[in-house]
Amino acid sequence: MIDRYTRPEMAAIWSQENKLKVMMEVEILACEGMAAIGQIPQEAAKNIREKASFTVERVNEIEKTTRHDVIAFVSCLAENIGEDGKYVHAGMTSSDILDTGLAVQMKQAGEANLKLLKEFAEVIKEKAIQYKDTLCIGRTHGVHAEPITFGLKLAVWYEETLRNIERLEHAIENISAGQISGAVGTFANIDPRIEEYVCEHLGLKPEPVSTQVIARDRHTEYMMTLAIIATSLDKFMTEIRNLQRTEIFEVMEEFKKGQKGSSAMPHKRNPMTCERICGLARVIRGNVIPTLENSVLWHERDLAHSSVERVIIPDSTTLLYYILSLAINVVKNLEVHEDQMMANVEKTLGLVFSQRLMLTIVGKGNQRDDVYPLVQAHALRAWDTKTSFKELVRQDETIMQYITEEELDNIFDYGYHTKNVDYIFKRCGLID
Repeated sequence: MIDRYTRPEMAAIWSQENKLKVMMEVEILACEGMAAIGQIPQEAAKNIREKASFTVERVNEIEKTTRHDVIAFVSCLAENIGEDGKYVHAGMTSSDILDTGLAVQMKQAGEANLKLLKEFAEVIKEKAIQYKDTLCIGRTHGVHAEPITFGLKLAVWYEETLRNIERLEHAIENISAGQISGAVGTFANIDPRIEEYVCEHLGLKPEPVSTQVIARDRHTEYMMTLAIIATSLDKFMTEIRNLQRTEIFEVMEEFKKGQKGSSAMPHKRNPMTCERICGLARVIRGNVIPTLENSVLWHERDLAHSSVERVIIPDSTTLLYYILSLAINVVKNLEVHEDQMMANVEKTLGLVFSQRLMLTIVGKGNQRDDVYPLVQAHALRAWDTKTSFKELVRQDETIMQYITEEELDNIFDYGYHTKNVDYIFKRCGLID
């Protein structure tokens, strides 16, 4: 795990202490399940629940000899339990507690990220409503197209975030599967009812069929979901970075008192937090290839996936939690320059109305192929000469024979482009 990006909440989930604590609960529940069906004495299960304990230091010490982490862990539990320690891990295999324990941790980490993702959606929603009618230029290919509103930009982010919430909820549900099925998953040495008992008490569902390990397509879906969410954040923050460029200057990420933007240039205000989010999203996406490869194991199992997962799963969940935290603050504290947005809309001297002008003339019974070059000629001239597009149109008798002065004024009305904003916001559930 990348310690400098660790957050206390996620660090606790992926700590060795929590991992072994979850594994211990799996072992205890298995013993209680055995007692429930009469395989071991009820008193033994009670004793195991009361006395089972471990220390990370002791487990590590035993592992130096056994060179097997699960055996070291089980031995540590047995030391503290005493005579009834003989029942611990009976009929089970290492993957029973490792995969079931990992499912619990991934569920915990997923739910922590889900909570932040929902908070992020609410922050976007608030900003979208605030700037619902704030006119700004829409850009295609990086070039001015037609006016939209800044709220509409944010509405797109909101909808995408809602889909990400659904994706993550599904991934959490899918990863919440445990197994207590013994070597090669046949239940030869352990009753299937034990698995049902353990999973029910851990909030998991039993894996319908396992091969000593839980199939890694579940983990792959989970990790790819994290990558999709990270990519959405990358997309949103890239837009902010572009809009903060000096030439555009429509939004800026927060710049706190005393903050420095450059070691060399005192005037600099750089979108450093957005850039950090974009950079770390690449790491999360980079972990998708290893998780895909983890799905391919030899026969019923091997260990090729295990060492990889100990790195990529804690890293990806922790990094996503970190960049979600950053993104919430970026959007919440975003500086929006509404005057500059309007100035940028007007920078192209009315060219944003070229399509409406063309459609109006076509609507008077003319052919589109005849009207397009007529309008385009004035549009290019307006840009080249820095002349008002509307004035050039007004001076063209060929065009004005089809429209009145009143119609011309209506054509160059920004409200035409924003008349359906409320409809879109209602459809998104942003307003009633």
